[in-house]
Amino acid sequence: MIQRDVIIACDFKSAEDTFRFLDLFKAEQRKPFLKIGMELFYAEGPAIVREIKRRGHRIFLDLKLHDIPNTVKKAMAVLSRLDVDMCNVHAAGTIDMMRAALEGLTREDGSRPLLIAVTQLTSTSEERMRRELLIDASINDTIVQYARNTKEAGLDGVVCSPLEAGMVKAACGAGFLTVTPGVRFADGDAGDQVRITTPARAREIGSDFIVVGRPITAAADPVAAYRRCVAEFVGEMR
Repeated sequence: MIQRDVIIACDFKSAEDTFRFLDLFKAEQRKPFLKIGMELFYAEGPAIVREIKRRGHRIFLDLKLHDIPNTVKKAMAVLSRLDVDMCNVHAAGTIDMMRAALEGLTREDGSRPLLIAVTQLTSTSEERMRRELLIDASINDTIVQYARNTKEAGLDGVVCSPLEAGMVKAACGAGFLTVTPGVRFADGDAGDQVRITTPARAREIGSDFIVVGRPITAAADPVAAYRRCVAEFVGEMR
């Protein structure tokens, strides 16, 4: 059974900035679960993943692949060799693309990282979805359908806002993972995300993992902010 956890979004521009941040946690018994996104991966390449794994951290490699099925399959086969713990695609890429991603990610011995799919980004509002993407269904209906497609493709779960975690669980089952960015402390700044909630509320709604960036990385005391986030979401420091 997968345990609820906080994932720190390491949205840094360089390895130097990343390791300066991670060095703050050297004395911590609990190694934080980390997200490596596009900016850091494109700046530093696979070497940054290998070094962070060497330091004992679990890694969510957040590259949001979205292409034709064969291309995604081949890319996932490469990423599977990096020994990350979680990676993702866009659910909008279709069920066939997601199935191809799963096939590419699965190693010869049958092992693989967790694979999840992005439903709608937490910066997307229903108004923008209708006006810019020409999607006439409601944002909730769209997210639930994307989650159902993801489950049909055989993936482990989805990325959604914490506000939608409960409806995804209702549609796809309690064992279907919800990984939720858009989490801010009650006394914090919302930033550029519009569908957000607090760590405690995300736990109540049904998030399995929350992805937290600036409330931790930009805090005056990142270690204290991380501890607070874990206490509010997990319930205690493990």
